[in-house]
Order: sequence, then C-alpha cells, then structure tokens
Amino acid sequence: MDLFKKAWELGLVNMHTPEDCGGIAAGCLDGVIVQEELSWGCTGVSTALEANSLAAAPIIAGASKDLQKKYLGRLVEAPLQASYAVTEPGAGSDVAGIKTTSVKKGDKWVINGQKMWITGAGKANWFFVLTKSKEDGFVGFIVDADTPGVELGKKEINMGQRCSDTRGITFTDVVVPNENVVGAPGQGFKVAMKAFDFTRPPVAIGAVGLAQRALDEATKYSLERKTMGKAIAEHQAVSFLLADMAAGIEATRLLTYKAAWELDNGRRNTYYASCAKLLASEHAIKCANDAIQIFGGNGFNTGYPVEKLFRDSKIFTIYEGTSQIQRLIISRSVLDAGKN
Repeated sequence: MDLFKKAWELGLVNMHTPEDCGGIAAGCLDGVIVQEELSWGCTGVSTALEANSLAAAPIIAGASKDLQKKYLGRLVEAPLQASYAVTEPGAGSDVAGIKTTSVKKGDKWVINGQKMWITGAGKANWFFVLTKSKEDGFVGFIVDADTPGVELGKKEINMGQRCSDTRGITFTDVVVPNENVVGAPGQGFKVAMKAFDFTRPPVAIGAVGLAQRALDEATKYSLERKTMGKAIAEHQAVSFLLADMAAGIEATRLLTYKAAWELDNGRRNTYYASCAKLLASEHAIKCANDAIQIFGGNGFNTGYPVEKLFRDSKIFTIYEGTSQIQRLIISRSVLDAGKN
C-alpha cells in the first residue's frame, strides 16, 4: 500500500479519470507511455497500479455522470483501489457464460455468484461486477467492497507478478441500489467488453516493457560474460538473439502506440488492440526465454533477474483475453473486411 500511495501521489494512478470527476483525462497513449516505464521495473507492480484503470473503464464508458463522480471521484480524492470483477471459475474467455446472477427486487438488485482471478480484489474499495439477469440479460454494477455478503477468497500465489493481489470473490445475497447499475440493464456485456479497447494497449505495452528489460539485462550480461577469450556478445549466436529481441520490441511498441492513438482519435481500435496484445505478449515470453539462454546457468537461478522476468511474462498471453481470443478477434476482422 505504501508503494500504491506513492504512485497515487505522483499521479501515476487514475490518469484517465475525467476532469469533471477530479482527474486529468489523460489519453490512452499517455497511459501507455507511463505503463511501459513502470513495467520495465516490475510488471507485478504495473499490473497492480493499472487495476484502477481497468475497473474505471466500464464506468467511464457507460455509467451516469453522478455515478462517475461518486466512484471515480473517490479514487482521485484518496489512495483507494478498485477492481474489475468479470472472470469466473467457469467463465474466463467465455464471458457470455458467466453464472453470477442479479435479480431486481423493487428499487434494489440482489447479486449471487462467484468471481475468480480478480486483480486487486483484496485491496479494492469497490468492484465493477458483471452479472446475468433472467429478465434483462447482462447487467453491470458497482458494488462497494464492504457491502454485506461480499466475501474475499485467499490471496492466490501465482507463478509470477506476485505483487498483484489476485483473489476470488463470493457474492451471497448482496443487495445493491438500482442507481449503481452501470449503463442500463441489458447493456452490461457491451460495457464490459468496450473496456478492453482501452485496457488492452496498456497490457500490451506492459509486455513490451518486460521485453525491453529482458533485452537490457541480456545485453549487459553478454558484454561482461566471456567465453573462448571474448565477450559472448561477440559470438554471432548470441548477438542474433539480441537482434531478434530488439526488432520485435520496436515493432510491438509501435503497434501498441497505433492501437492507443486510434482510440484517442475517436476511432474503434479493437483490431489494433488485439494485434498489439497478441504479438507483444508472445514476444515478451520469447525475450525472457532468450535472456535466460544468454545467461546460461545463471539465468536459471533466482540470484539474477531474468528468471523473474520469465515467470512474469507468461500471464500476458492469458489475462485481458488469451492469445487464442486475440486471434479469433483478428481473424474475424480480416474476414469481415474481405467480405466488404
């Protein structure tokens, strides 16, 4: 929390909050530039700090101004955290398959269900929660974390990015006022998915930041480590690994900038965001793997930073939509364009 508070004081959290809610309304590209630098240091930290932006995205996209001012303003006024609660034990990529229910009773709603793998859940002041109603279809809500019936699971010990507090949440007869509906009943799925156009570029650039760190560490080590009478950087087998890492980083960085720039200019960026997320995440894993190869046995040891980079890299191909989902989105866009 001390680290989060410092980031909040520096203005590195809640960058995209609208001005009428007390924020600076920074664009997606602005956030991407900041996110890469944070991710170079630690993607666990950058993921934890980015959780507020993910939770805020559907609120900015679909909530009433009163709801925005109340909940986004709260994040600006104090170093508080929020979480995006959509994923469930049986519904990750298949968001339409969620089982969490909402039933309207008078001027209130009652929520029951379970969410899983929720970033920042243990620290959140409020959640964006996607539910399914028999009468209205998908309904999104803002749920205060201290509402009776909200129960947090244990902190999950993940392979990497352990700084990020990831937990399950159980909702048992949780009563939420009607004014906390985000958008209108039936618009929940659309609002939740629209958030990804804004949040996938920051995830992609997080992967770029990790890849850049892997390249920097590997380059430094290759210039210091000597075999056969010379630095291993002078061996073509090693230098070509560095070249491939560098070329991919430059390409994925610019592709991510393109995705963010399109959104900032009022154009739909779904295609570019998925392209960036797909390529950047997979290249980050390659860079981390190749960095370990360059470090040799030392790279397999916790005394050097690249093993952590390898553990941290894998999640990029899973969260915010798996690589397979990105390929599905991209292929549909290509085929739709071909038909027209």
